[in-house]
Amino acid sequence: MSIDIDPLSDAAGLTVTDHIENTQFEVYTDRPVEPAASPEDAHYFPVDASVTVETGAIEIPRVAVVETRCGDGTLLTRGDSYAMPAGTYHVGIDPAPTKLYLAFASPFSVSTTERTTRIDLDAPAEVTLGFRSLHQVPAGTIETPTDPESLMDAVSLLGSALQTTSPERSFPTLRGHPPLIEPGEEFRVPDRVEPVDSGIRIVVPPEYRYLHPVVSLAYYFAADVVPGDPPRIEGDGWTHPLEPDFERRTGEVLRQAFHFDCLARTEGFYPVDLHERETTDLDLDWGRLYDLPLAERLGEYLAVPFERVEPELPQWTLTTDVRPDPENVELLPFVAGELSIVRSPETVTPAMASGGDGLGFFRAPRADTASLDRDEFVRSTAGTEPTRGADASADRGAVAADTDFVRPEPVDTVEHAWVGAGVPLDANKATLDAYHRRLEAGAVEQSRISVLVVCNDEQMREEGEVADLYGLRDMVQFDIEVRHDLTREEMRETLQSDVDFLHYIGHVDDRGMQCTDDYLDLTAEDLDVGVSAFLLNACQSYQQGEALVHRGSRGGIVTLSDVANSPATQLGRIIARLMNSGFNLRAALYVAKRELITGHQYIVVGDGGTTICHSRSGIALVLNLGINESNSWDLVAEGYPNGPYGVGTMSNLNLEKDECEHVIPSQIHISDIKMEEIDYFLDLENTPIFFNDDLIWNDEPARLRALQQR
Repeated sequence: MSIDIDPLSDAAGLTVTDHIENTQFEVYTDRPVEPAASPEDAHYFPVDASVTVETGAIEIPRVAVVETRCGDGTLLTRGDSYAMPAGTYHVGIDPAPTKLYLAFASPFSVSTTERTTRIDLDAPAEVTLGFRSLHQVPAGTIETPTDPESLMDAVSLLGSALQTTSPERSFPTLRGHPPLIEPGEEFRVPDRVEPVDSGIRIVVPPEYRYLHPVVSLAYYFAADVVPGDPPRIEGDGWTHPLEPDFERRTGEVLRQAFHFDCLARTEGFYPVDLHERETTDLDLDWGRLYDLPLAERLGEYLAVPFERVEPELPQWTLTTDVRPDPENVELLPFVAGELSIVRSPETVTPAMASGGDGLGFFRAPRADTASLDRDEFVRSTAGTEPTRGADASADRGAVAADTDFVRPEPVDTVEHAWVGAGVPLDANKATLDAYHRRLEAGAVEQSRISVLVVCNDEQMREEGEVADLYGLRDMVQFDIEVRHDLTREEMRETLQSDVDFLHYIGHVDDRGMQCTDDYLDLTAEDLDVGVSAFLLNACQSYQQGEALVHRGSRGGIVTLSDVANSPATQLGRIIARLMNSGFNLRAALYVAKRELITGHQYIVVGDGGTTICHSRSGIALVLNLGINESNSWDLVAEGYPNGPYGVGTMSNLNLEKDECEHVIPSQIHISDIKMEEIDYFLDLENTPIFFNDDLIWNDEPARLRALQQR
């Protein structure tokens, strides 16, 4: 079973362990309970595990929204403070580390404090609790020849994973993971992969450069992809052209249709007050659109010129460049499942590392003079001594001579991934083996998050203090270990261990990772790697990090050139905090780049969506604070999809002025907030904050006050 439910040993309540998502949380009751297994169909929504207890109250240690439905599933109300009379109810609590549902027959009330959400029954009664993991796995694997026309038939089945063709499929939990694709001599489809007749066709020339950019559309629209020219999308009685500027138009179609679905779904099972619905300038009959079949609905969506919609659209999360090569076909289901905008560049711009400071091919958001300090030693090696200043440039090249760097075209999205040959600058080097390990997460049995900090250089001991930044959150249990000066054999054993996150501080060069007695070269070593995710905070660590992914890791952050010690230490601390706050690798590095120019010397290898834990909010949240002329606070909260809380998740801020739900990704603007409200809000969760372009954290109130006085 993917979810275990056990009574707490030291308090009244239950421990819920989701072995798929590697998450553990507690549900409290007003008396000790002994959970008894109950039928899973006792709940309105599907669950993975269900138990019944007798209690007078249910409490979870987080601020959440409670959604109440009557016995037939009709939504009655939702909020964080209300009371209901006698009746039979299905109650959902969100967010929680798993989907959490309650079923009972009793009057009850809902209340929240600064840190908890509580449901009190009028009298003790039987309460059935249901839990569903947020993890999704593909239904099977399609075998196909890899010529473009055969591959079109496989891509046409990606939409079989959709659990509905209604606008509710814009919720991540109702999309499902697309079936996998692998090369084969004949076209074979497993029985569980059944096509969905949506009535939509995507017509493109039978070439990879046209097929790759429509995979997310094929998945989200459950569309048939067929050969033809010119490129277009067809429904019954309508046609939407995809030229000129084919890749741009495919991205626009995805963004527009998804946005409209999020607005239309408020007419269905979730009639919430949605900010995007209330602020749209589009005068459409959303109720009628909701009831239309998918093909007819999409036709009406696309009849609205994109120029009218564009000002309302949030910044999309992910762009993936997939080189037009048959070797890349197996990654297409993963790219589509992330609803990525897809490009398929036929040619690429090579990029060469410059000498000296090694920053010649990096884009910089703002000055960071610390990174250019020639008197500070860098994390390369010359014998066993760190190299300093101008002498360093003579001894080091930015990367190994046989490394082929490519410079992808800039993107308008938050995150950027690259599929294909070459090492991309400022993009996630995605690999198939890493994505497959995302699916293998179901084999994880531990419920605590293990973090190992390895420092193999005494002059870098200061960064070893990053261990203090993990384990700050009381929602997730962390096992943190710090080790110094490992030998080659000890490092080998460390890499083979079952560790969730490795933070390595030390030296790396073309000989491998420096240990006290020798170098451990992962590109030549035959070892199985158990470390799930990592930060190799050392010079030129790309090749060693890539080897970690090939040998067992899901993903990590590596360097493309030499890095100076001080900014590397700063970045290491920032990444540590962000991973501890539930950010994935790509989003964590994106935030770090806003603070440090040296962030552009790092990239993500493997699965950039890897996280080591969930945040309290589920989503990854970045706060931007400023003080206005009235001496009150203005807030822009940037919400990014993260892990199971994917594109289309709804969220709102726990502030009185934020009365609506927001679709993620989003930017939430709140003005004229009083100081006491900000204090309350910041105390709820440890979150990165940009104040006047400086990165600070909630647990640094003295620094926040000092910045306020500027």
